[in-house]
Amino acid sequence: MTPEGDAVGRYGYRAEILEILWRHGVHPTPTTPPELVHEFVGDLHRYELRRLRDRLLNKDFPKPEYYARVVEIRKRYRLLALKPHELVR
Repeated sequence: MTPEGDAVGRYGYRAEILEILWRHGVHPTPTTPPELVHEFVGDLHRYELRRLRDRLLNKDFPKPEYYARVVEIRKRYRLLALKPHELVR
């Protein structure tokens, strides 16, 4: 199976990638293109960063904690460092 999928548009997601995706609540089917999955995870990442910024502006935590919290979110989304075709076998 190529990264572009097989002849009927099926994708074989790598097991370790599926485990990470499931932690984010993302459950791709064999017909879900990796580009769509990558874009969706990127949207989740941006949502979490915006929500964190809003919490900072609402003074839910002190400003000196902001950087560490951003780093923590980025660590959870290391999957975004991969290109979409690297999500599949």
